[in-house]
Amino acid sequence: FLALAGLEVALAALAGALRDFAGMGGFLETVPEICKINLQKKPRRFNFRIVIAFLIRWAVTTVAVFAAEKLIPGIHCNSAGALLGASLLLGIINAFVRPVLLLLSIPFIIVTMGLFILVVNALLLLFVGQVIPSFNVEGFWSALFGSIVISIVSWILSSFFRSSDGRIHAITHHPAIKKANARIVE
Repeated sequence: FLALAGLEVALAALAGALRDFAGMGGFLETVPEICKINLQKKPRRFNFRIVIAFLIRWAVTTVAVFAAEKLIPGIHCNSAGALLGASLLLGIINAFVRPVLLLLSIPFIIVTMGLFILVVNALLLLFVGQVIPSFNVEGFWSALFGSIVISIVSWILSSFFRSSDGRIHAITHHPAIKKANARIVE
């Protein structure tokens, strides 16, 4: 329904823009200008940093889901493939669906002073348990405590790989720390 409404709005905006161009009398002259393609640009090179960052993030999420599976009695995983699939699906859902859910639940988040975010995380973990056949989450409370464990473990492990400039480094590197050129006075 939302996709159809968005398509309808986009078509109405396009029709209005075409009417505006036609009203100016220069519609046929502006179409070639709009449709120009710059063939001078070089194709972009494949960026391996993005792939490495994705793989590290996936590994961190996998370790966090594994920790939740071992610590929380209501979360069970039957195979390593199910664990990898569950962590991949959880990462995709957290990247695309979770921001929309958080935006829609802002009133609840404000009233509960942020605790409703834990409920959203638990519901997403329950959803992953329903989609992946070999990954089982038995109930809401298992999902809630599992999402807390996943959040804490992901936060701890991510601190080893992300610096403040957004690049991936070991925790020993920080771009703001510089050696001082000074002499020692005894």
